[in-house]
Formats: sequence, C-alpha cells, structure tokens
Amino acid sequence: MIPGGGQPDMQQLLQQAQKMQQDLAVAQEELARAEVEGQAGGGLVKATVTGSGDLRALVIDPKAVDPADTETLADLVVAAVQAANENAQALQQQKLGPLAQGLGGGGIPGLPF
Repeated sequence: MIPGGGQPDMQQLLQQAQKMQQDLAVAQEELARAEVEGQAGGGLVKATVTGSGDLRALVIDPKAVDPADTETLADLVVAAVQAANENAQALQQQKLGPLAQGLGGGGIPGLPF
C-alpha cells in the first residue's frame, strides 16, 4: 500500500500472485508424486492412491477371497479405495490449504476446500 491510503503497488501484487502460482504448481506436483494408503477389513484390502486421488495399487489378502461371497470383497475394495481417497484429500488440504488461504481463504476452484 502507498502511505496515505493510495492504491496498492500493482507490480508487487503481480509478483505475489506469480509466487503463489509457482507455489501452487510445486504443491500440485508433490501431490501427484505422493502416495497414501487406505485399508478395509482390518488390512485384508489395501488401496494406494496418489495425493491427487489416482488409484495406483490394490492389494487383496487371499483370506478376503471367497468365491461364494464376492459382494463382501467388492465392499472391502470400495471401502479401502474410499479410505485412501480420504487420506489423499487430507494431504491435499495439508499441502494446498495454506496456499488457498493466501488467496483470501476463498479456496481454489476445483479443489475440495
């Protein structure tokens, strides 16, 4: 701000916006590389997703496989993937939340906060 209530320095605002944009790009790249896990059935089914929510791996313990009851296995898979995605959202909030607050706290369109 200019002393005496003048307009903010546009060059300074542009530099701040550019830095925030760079910080956001770095955080998004880190999220794309980070992996988080979710599990269900006491660890019988484990899902691994990236911080941005892409499913990378699914591990199913043979004890969870019952050919006569595929519905339970399907439920465990869904629950594990949901848990992993919840963990990914928590990681997104941790990495991107401070950046969103730097933008006035209004959040960033397309992100879950």
